Amino acid sequence: MQQPESRSRVIPILTAHEAEVGRQMQICNSCRYCEGFCAVFPAMTRRLEFGKADIHFLANLCHNCGACLHSCQYAPPHEFAVNVPKAMAQVRGQTYVDYAWPPALGKLYQRNGLTLSVALAAALSLFLVMAVAMNGTLWNAQLGGNFYRLFPHNLLVGLFAPVFLFATFALAMGVMRFWRDITSATSGAPLSAPAAAEAADAVLRLKYLGGGHGEGCNNEDDAYALSRRRFHHLTFYGFMLCFAATSVATVYHYALGWVAPYEFPSLPKLLGVAGGISLTLGTIGLWRLNRKRHPLHGDLAQKPMDLGFIALLFLTSVSGLALWLGRATPALAVLLCLHLGAVMALFATLPYGKFAHGIFRTASLLRHAVEKRRPNPIGLGAD
Repeated sequence: MQQPESRSRVIPILTAHEAEVGRQMQICNSCRYCEGFCAVFPAMTRRLEFGKADIHFLANLCHNCGACLHSCQYAPPHEFAVNVPKAMAQVRGQTYVDYAWPPALGKLYQRNGLTLSVALAAALSLFLVMAVAMNGTLWNAQLGGNFYRLFPHNLLVGLFAPVFLFATFALAMGVMRFWRDITSATSGAPLSAPAAAEAADAVLRLKYLGGGHGEGCNNEDDAYALSRRRFHHLTFYGFMLCFAATSVATVYHYALGWVAPYEFPSLPKLLGVAGGISLTLGTIGLWRLNRKRHPLHGDLAQKPMDLGFIALLFLTSVSGLALWLGRATPALAVLLCLHLGAVMALFATLPYGKFAHGIFRTASLLRHAVEKRRPNPIGLGAD
């Protein structure tokens, strides 16, 4: 009699950080004091075991607000040593590397984020400065405020489009792998309109930076404050306004034939100036909070990555505002080179820096909104 073919199921081996998340989730599942704090704990209660995909999902669902750490009776120095923000932050940083494409660049950026970001921006800016200087137009060039006389529009498109398209492709490759893994760990049900609306609301309001009670996050101590949420809002919406300014300018150029530079108060200029100011204020605030962050919150390993991303956003916004204010001065060429170098460095590092956390967290919030609409698999009367 022919024996049926046996198929062994390969179970992914957990790293030390992933195993630590699993251990802490087992303890939290028995306590459930923090069940109403954020999306992590309701998602946790739907599981009795925590595989690699479950842990990646929960780690990116966590916003590191710190509320559960300061409310936990089993937190250090208790022998159980439950520190969910730290455990989740360690795994979350690992996922940025695991899902990076290609992986080698993710590892490099995680270790040297701040140094790599600033060095790349400086190198690109210096390259552009030297190129302009060789043409004798570095200072006091007669450009009439029109930087396209220095760098033609098609040249800028040729420089930036490949970098931006590569960054978009690399980020999409990583997110698709992450989405596939967490979909299998969250019921596998398809995305629905109500779930998408709920996730969008959580993302746009930064709902889970409210500490579970609306009073805000913990940063350097156990005091609650809304500053982290507010500076995130300034940074996020400032970035989106700048992106909108570039998008509108692209429509003006290609669809309407209106060529830059655009004067105030044109729509691209209004969006760009408002976005630049918001982005500058937001990044200054986030830098200050990051430097004062209590080590118990566990994101010390991500600090180079965090500061690198904040620094590039700050350099991009400040150089953009300086370029706008200095268009009619002899410094136009230098300011333009500095701004273009910062923007290109930002584009080049998007898939490997802290920018990815917003995309991965959005994916996790989407899957959480889908999963919570399904019957609880471990509840009474569950399927």
